[in-house]
Amino acid sequence: MESALSAWARSVAEHELALSLPRRWAHSKGVARRALHLAPVLEGQVELLASAAVLHDVGYAPRLAMTGFHPLDGARFLRDVHGADDRLVRLVANHSFALLEAEERGMREPLELEFPVLENGLLVDALVWCDMTTTPDGEPTAAEARVTEIVGRYGADSVVGRFIRRATPQIFAAVAQMEAALAAQPR
Repeated sequence: MESALSAWARSVAEHELALSLPRRWAHSKGVARRALHLAPVLEGQVELLASAAVLHDVGYAPRLAMTGFHPLDGARFLRDVHGADDRLVRLVANHSFALLEAEERGMREPLELEFPVLENGLLVDALVWCDMTTTPDGEPTAAEARVTEIVGRYGADSVVGRFIRRATPQIFAAVAQMEAALAAQPR
C-alpha cells in the first residue's frame, strides 16, 4: 500500500511531467520502482527515497524551468509551492551529484546555500543508484550503460556531458555501495 507521502509525490510528479514530458515521467516512475528494491537496506526510509525518486526530475517540467537547472528548479518548486519536507527537497536538489553540474552551470553557490546536501550518505547514494540504474524509458540498466547513454544524448562537450564525466567515479562508487548493501541482505 502506498503511503500518504508517496501518493502525494507521485501525484505532483505526474501532474507536472506526464503530459508535457512523457518520457521523463516514464523515467521518474522507473526510478521510484527501483527505490522499492532498497527497502531492506534503508531502515524505514524507503518512503522518503521513493518520494524523492519520483520527484527528482520534476524541475524539467516546462512551467517550472526558471533557471534551466532542473535540480534547483524542482527543489524550489517543492519548497515554495508545496512546503515539502526539507529532507525530500534537499534530496531532489542534490540528486546524482547535482553540485558538480551546478559548478558547470555557475550555480553551485545558490544550490549549496539553499539546499545543503543531506548528511545521510546512504540515502543520497540510494537515490544515485535508483537514478543511474534506470533508463530514460524507466527500465533497469547498468550504471555504465546509463552514463554512456547520457553522454551520447547530450554530447561529451555539453554542460551535462562534462558534468557526467566528472561525476562518473562518484556515481559508480555510490552504485557499488548500494549493490554491496543489497548483496549483504539475507535472502
